[in-house]
Amino acid sequence: MMKETNPGTTPAYWYEFRQKWARVEAEIITEAFITIYVNDLELTTIMGTPYQQDALALGFLKNETLIHDMNEIKNIHISKDGCCVEVWLNHAIEKPERVIITSGCSGGISFNDPNIDLQPLQSNISIQPKLLLRAFKQLQPPSSLYARSRGVHAAGLLKPESEEILVIAEDVGRHNTIDKVTGICLKENIKTKDCIIIVTGRISSEMLKKAARLGCPIIASRTSPTSMSIEMAQATNITLIGYVRQGGMRVYSYPERLGFSDE
Repeated sequence: MMKETNPGTTPAYWYEFRQKWARVEAEIITEAFITIYVNDLELTTIMGTPYQQDALALGFLKNETLIHDMNEIKNIHISKDGCCVEVWLNHAIEKPERVIITSGCSGGISFNDPNIDLQPLQSNISIQPKLLLRAFKQLQPPSSLYARSRGVHAAGLLKPESEEILVIAEDVGRHNTIDKVTGICLKENIKTKDCIIIVTGRISSEMLKKAARLGCPIIASRTSPTSMSIEMAQATNITLIGYVRQGGMRVYSYPERLGFSDE
């Protein structure tokens, strides 16, 4: 049985045909059950990559509005195998009874209807399309899990006035990447309001909800949004962008933030 040597990936081999057969030894992305405990009680189990697990747990709790800042955290511990994250808070929480299985890779989990408690974002930020295209080129650098193994999603937090990506997170589940970005920002006290979320995977309503709760009025992806995410973006004053690739993009709502004018 293979053992993990590097966080987030597992050694593997395969037989590859390129004019002739060859055995290739490399890495593949790790997928595992990651269980989050809060105050010694099991909260949920998420399919994901055992990498940046503390950020995943903190971001999940914040995006589900179970915590709001790091002052509520007494301690956080990751098990030796990386598959259990134990979080102790300085207050009790009531475990939500309703669980929603979302359309994420490996099945995203939410306790809240994505349409609930979302208010339109008031923001005047903008970004030039060329800066957004450049940012996507930085999302999966040579040191990334993607470069080592492929088969993994990424999310980044971007300042609109520059090409600087403040935070990058990776996971086999695309929903998990935004939770991890949220958790990293929580730990490092990075302000997310009026920033931009860029992701590699399909944008679902659940992902758009997470971006809205971060106060990010622009979310962009290399691939497509869903119909519900478009409806939610239009209702919450969020600019939703898909297919950012090969020098172009599709803007599904509020394109004026990227310089569009119909005059």
